[in-house]
Amino acid sequence: MTSSRLRQPVPLDRATRLINHGPTVLVSARHGGRSNVMAAAWNMALDFAPPKVAVVIDKATFTRGLIEASGHFALSVPCRAQAALTTAIGGVSGQTVDKPATLPGLAWIDDEPASPAPLVAGCVAWLACRLLPEPHIQQTYDLFLGEVVGAWADTRVYSDGRWHFDGHDELRTLHHVAGGHYLLAGAAVGTDAGAAG
Repeated sequence: MTSSRLRQPVPLDRATRLINHGPTVLVSARHGGRSNVMAAAWNMALDFAPPKVAVVIDKATFTRGLIEASGHFALSVPCRAQAALTTAIGGVSGQTVDKPATLPGLAWIDDEPASPAPLVAGCVAWLACRLLPEPHIQQTYDLFLGEVVGAWADTRVYSDGRWHFDGHDELRTLHHVAGGHYLLAGAAVGTDAGAAG
């Protein structure tokens, strides 16, 4: 579990860097005394100011109903140590299983006032989002947009606006391929940021 001293705020103007490298995310929401979480490989940063994200959430998911009812969701970025948990979260529906009560290793972070949605403990980054309702694209494409209202990262692998996984292999982010198979975030490569394209 990530202690609060390792979970530090990320400035909102840098929040999209937490998912810009394409990790699988855990989408969570809470409404009417029920909480749920689902895995989502199809997510992306969408805008800088204010920061926005997009995530595909199928009509059949329980989490979708919680998001639509509450107007909020959170994206938690799981790591290698959570690969089995991430697969388990994605393998059962909250409509039939109370995931928080039954999945070993699933715990919430509930002490972030900026996030009405629960954050998944043990992850390496978190984005609290306010739903930007777009009924047409939600119904037609299952695409949900959110404005990031809070962001945090594990200081062991993220600081100064950059990921740095060297020496922390169990904290590398997951990138889902298919059927419980993941790739891990690899080495960083730097270039001359001043070069015009």
